Amino acid sequence: MSIKIGILGYGNLGRGVECAVKHNPDMELVAVFTRRNPEDVKILTETAKVCHVDQAVSMKDEIDVLILCGGSATDLPVQTPEFAQHFNVVDSFDTHARIPEHFAAVDAAAKKGNHTAMISVGWDPGMFSLNRLYANAILPGGKDYTFWGKGVSQGHSDAVRRIEGVLDARQYTIPVESALEAVRNGENPELSTRQKHTREVFVVAEDGADKAKIEHEIKTMPNYFDEYDTTVHFITAEEMAASHAGLPHGGFVIRTGSTGWEDEHQHVVEYSLKLDSNPEFTSSVIVAYARAAYRMSLEGQTGCKTVFDVAPAYLSLQTPEELRAHML
Repeated sequence: MSIKIGILGYGNLGRGVECAVKHNPDMELVAVFTRRNPEDVKILTETAKVCHVDQAVSMKDEIDVLILCGGSATDLPVQTPEFAQHFNVVDSFDTHARIPEHFAAVDAAAKKGNHTAMISVGWDPGMFSLNRLYANAILPGGKDYTFWGKGVSQGHSDAVRRIEGVLDARQYTIPVESALEAVRNGENPELSTRQKHTREVFVVAEDGADKAKIEHEIKTMPNYFDEYDTTVHFITAEEMAASHAGLPHGGFVIRTGSTGWEDEHQHVVEYSLKLDSNPEFTSSVIVAYARAAYRMSLEGQTGCKTVFDVAPAYLSLQTPEELRAHML
């Protein structure tokens, strides 16, 4: 029996989810829901419908998991609690500082509707979060370091595009190489947010837009840019298309720690990603967790969950017997 998937939002992430569902034989895409005119949205899956978002709730009995592909700035804080009352849902909410409040809102909604909701699924938060937890559990006396990039942040780019006068934007997160090397060398530096990364933003502004105002709004945006050294470039749409069409990303999670009676042995644990397509990799993580959400819902597990609450076996196509034989 196929897990019936719905997609809400058909941008870069939604298209990535559609591709990921194709490669998971236990899943079937039923519908894509959009705020646009459905006739203007062309999808790749011939057997799936394209419907207006207002039709989503009327199709709740046809969908096992609804994957929410909106942005974290304004979409998901509203959409995830709203739809968790009617569906099992998965989102990729990535504003780290607001995860606790988002969890609380979604948890209440999902429990009200007797559904399973999975939030903040992706690679950070998501896979990086798991590796931070594992390394902390193994090396309780140590330090954590996370470096992102160089790459395009979808959430930050989306936040910039919401600013008045901005037509398009790409935001690159760039690790400070000297800080990264100091961590890898086991120097255990004390690093501020500003010392670990810089941010670079490329903006296509509307004709006549106040560029100084746009730049100020970017550099002072809470939770996104205010704690970083940020450089803003204003470019043409043609330059954006020619030089910034791709969506690469990646990063590193590093834990340093010691073992032994007198902490005499030093260790460095590192998990890294190098991604050709940020949204497609994120989508692949989301789809694996959609499988977990479906399985957990069948067991009667309701309310909001994060990657910390999911046993690895729930993610896999393989049976427990296959996993023990081939992956353990």
